[in-house]
Amino acid sequence: MVELRRKFYDRLMQWKNTRHQECLLVKGARQIGKTFIIEKFGREQYESFIEFNFILDPDACSIFNGSLKAEDLCRKISAYDASRRLLPGRTLIFLDEIQECANARTALKSFALDGRYDVVASGSLLGIKYKNKKSRDRHEPKSIPVGYERQVTMHSLDFEEFLWARGVTEEAIEVLRGYCERREIVPDAVNRKYLDLLKEYMIVGGMPAVVKAYVEAGDFGPVQEEQEKILASYIDDIHKYADTTDIPKIEACYRAIPRLLAKENRKFKYAEVEKGGSERKYASSVDWLCDASFASRALNVTVTEVPLNAQVRDGWFKLYLSDIGLLSALYGTETKGFLYSGRLKGNAKGGLYENLIAGVLDRKGIPLYYFKSEDGAREVEFMIERDGGIVPVEVKASNGATISLNEALENPQVPYGYKFIDGNVGVSGKKITLPHYMAMFISVTS
Repeated sequence: MVELRRKFYDRLMQWKNTRHQECLLVKGARQIGKTFIIEKFGREQYESFIEFNFILDPDACSIFNGSLKAEDLCRKISAYDASRRLLPGRTLIFLDEIQECANARTALKSFALDGRYDVVASGSLLGIKYKNKKSRDRHEPKSIPVGYERQVTMHSLDFEEFLWARGVTEEAIEVLRGYCERREIVPDAVNRKYLDLLKEYMIVGGMPAVVKAYVEAGDFGPVQEEQEKILASYIDDIHKYADTTDIPKIEACYRAIPRLLAKENRKFKYAEVEKGGSERKYASSVDWLCDASFASRALNVTVTEVPLNAQVRDGWFKLYLSDIGLLSALYGTETKGFLYSGRLKGNAKGGLYENLIAGVLDRKGIPLYYFKSEDGAREVEFMIERDGGIVPVEVKASNGATISLNEALENPQVPYGYKFIDGNVGVSGKKITLPHYMAMFISVTS
């Protein structure tokens, strides 16, 4: 049985060691491993671990009816299950699927002020807005515990975590990091090995159930089936949590993402969702997908100047799926085979690699912007604020020309730029060329 190592465990330890009158709220899409890693953390780091899952045990919501004072909550927890031991300073209380119990979210403030017990809450779809009264009353807390909860977002496995699952050691990864930092050409056999492993990651993605199935089977056999289960559950969530009138619009936007990423111009166009579709009709559906962590949005800027958020062009954006493997699954097994064998051509290949790098940046907490000139003549896939200027990031599915990047590098506010390719390391003036897999070494700060 494969147990996946997750970086998020270190985030939990950091919170445990630095928290002060603060609960932890872990957000993120379904089935990315939130419950597993928090349970592991609770059992390994605390003498007593108390868990409530409000989907599996909806009756537990009754604990949070009435008084939300910490002492009253503790009495009700003990009464609900006498086997649960509340040991001051040595107990972690885990409130899982907290979106199903609005009062539990409100109660985080009481737990934080009381301070005797550490509390971690976790949930999916926490950012979405509920529009019908029945859902709003059930899911939206009357009071958000601002200042008493530290919100963090968890994602599916990144490429480095995938490498760990595939048996690659930290030492081997540090060797690669050295090549990247020294801007030194990687030996061809080593470079090809990691480019191939990256293709595996692009097909499998980072959803824990899919990664485990792949590693345990040793082949791609069970991958598509597991991914289709997850995709079906996401559609189910849309039907469960969205307002009835919004369901078909949200689902249509979600299904449009792979289609738009397979075009030369990957700007999200409402007219591609539905003939005659408009921002007025579909904008809230796009917001829903992003708030639910089903997708991430890159905003268009037409000027490469700091700050980028002041240069955003309204109504222009791209959408990427939250997990690269799910995008590959939506394209189907035939496309996966062509990708793995190196025979995939055309715009879909470019869209896959662009979604890959978007996922890398998003997991690092780097806001997503892309440059496209107002006349449409120049485009750079991503723009990062760093080192007091703008760092452009060009993504090539193979190793093509970079006219737009070259022009961006002429800007004195641009200290350097990255070009990610299906190739090796190279430097030409301010342009740093790296194989796609080295995107995992790009840091938020210099």
